[in-house]
Amino acid sequence: MNIQPHATTISPLDEYNQKLLDNVHPSDWVNPTPADIYDLVVIGAGTAGLVTAKGAGGLGLGLKVALVEKHLMGGDCLNVGCVPSKCMIRSGRAVADIRDAKAFGVTCSGNTEIDFPTVMARMRKVRTKISPVDSAISAKKVGVDVFFGEGSFTSNNTLTVEGQTLRFKKAVIATGARAVKPKIEGLEAAGYLTNETVFSLTELPPRLAVIGGGPIGCELAQAFQRLGSQVTLFHRGNHVLNKEDAEAAEIVQQALIKDGIRLVLGCQMEGIEKTPEGKIIHFQCNGGRDSIVVDEILAGAGRQPNVESLNLETVGVEYDPRKGVIVNDNLQTSNPKIYGAGDICMNWKFTHAADAAARIVLKNTLFSPFGFGKYKLSDLVMPWVTYTDPEIAHVGMYEAQAQAKGINCNIIKIDFDDVDRALADGETEGFLKILHKKGSDEILGATIVARHAGEMISEVTTAIVHKIGLSKMSSVIHPYPTQAEAIKKAADAYRRTLLTPTSKKFLGLLTKLS
Repeated sequence: MNIQPHATTISPLDEYNQKLLDNVHPSDWVNPTPADIYDLVVIGAGTAGLVTAKGAGGLGLGLKVALVEKHLMGGDCLNVGCVPSKCMIRSGRAVADIRDAKAFGVTCSGNTEIDFPTVMARMRKVRTKISPVDSAISAKKVGVDVFFGEGSFTSNNTLTVEGQTLRFKKAVIATGARAVKPKIEGLEAAGYLTNETVFSLTELPPRLAVIGGGPIGCELAQAFQRLGSQVTLFHRGNHVLNKEDAEAAEIVQQALIKDGIRLVLGCQMEGIEKTPEGKIIHFQCNGGRDSIVVDEILAGAGRQPNVESLNLETVGVEYDPRKGVIVNDNLQTSNPKIYGAGDICMNWKFTHAADAAARIVLKNTLFSPFGFGKYKLSDLVMPWVTYTDPEIAHVGMYEAQAQAKGINCNIIKIDFDDVDRALADGETEGFLKILHKKGSDEILGATIVARHAGEMISEVTTAIVHKIGLSKMSSVIHPYPTQAEAIKKAADAYRRTLLTPTSKKFLGLLTKLS
């Protein structure tokens, strides 16, 4: 019997969000009649789940694949993460460009008017335009049976969704994670936003508190400040982005201060109360007590895995309520027939990490007979970017990590005020650091702080993956002028370290013989 799942909705239900729903959770969708048995059943249609299911279904091998999603296909990235946040960040950058235009000889007369409802409408329009690739129809076209509803394991080879039973040979858990609820007295009663609700705003909050100075908190704090909110950013640490390179984080911290964000660091939240004047946040900082009144509170202090309702005990899958599903290096759970991928089981909570993990799962579930030739998560070289302005991009090891492993290393640092294009762009607040093994040109890691650092880090990632050392990178011609020329400058700097007194004598001999 075909069963139509419960309808879902998102706010505001304008033309863009209606089109989004038509793609990622159609109201008229009827779950198909299940196959007798599926080669692969995937729970969760975020990035990891979609890449796994569509990858298997699109091979043309006649595999039976089912994909289960209880809410919106595309997961966090499309709906409440990467896509909407980057749209808002772009609008905020436009404001900053106008603010700073005078330095480039451009005078903008009058006040800059920010139409927040239009900013958010543009975001919804872009999100809708991207959504067809994550849609139910696109999965169906490659042979995937899409089931809307909550999936729950019922035996070692079955799960139920909306009253239907799906039998499987292998299963993949890709249910992702959600925003952590901060344990602050009075927060629930006062009401607060997370990344799952903030993009539904249609009016700008005049006074906004952001809890958490990690990547999500810093990105959205800067975007809202630039779009006209007065933002106060609360962070328990003594520095924002304290997991990043300290010099890199300091540059971003100063950028947030320049934008007018009030930073409350090393603080402890004591309680929140809702009053007619607004939401009063009481906190401790540097031994003293203080309070602030805001209109909205945005919690951006971490992620929590979605393990509830899966009935994992029934299938013997070990999990931790805070860390998620426990997997080995092959992304296999304690049940050898069931794998995990993405935020549900990985420390790397990035869309591109989920994509890479899905490819590992595809290989290991379908193309590794008797366990031969399995791919490993630990073999991945994972870059990441914090999309503040300037951005911080990183790949590989930090210096402290290399030292902890007993690896002697050197750092080559190129400041962007030594890069001609950065000077021309007026974007000199940043640097490139490359960590390499001492006595070798092997690249161990890199950090870039620049307005478009995320566009540059892939060159270094490619070098690490394919074991291309600094010597060879020095021979790569970079167009002039570009900010990515900093990478060639770093490689050239390494080459100059090879000019020892002995090598100079040898070169001098060659010139005499030439």
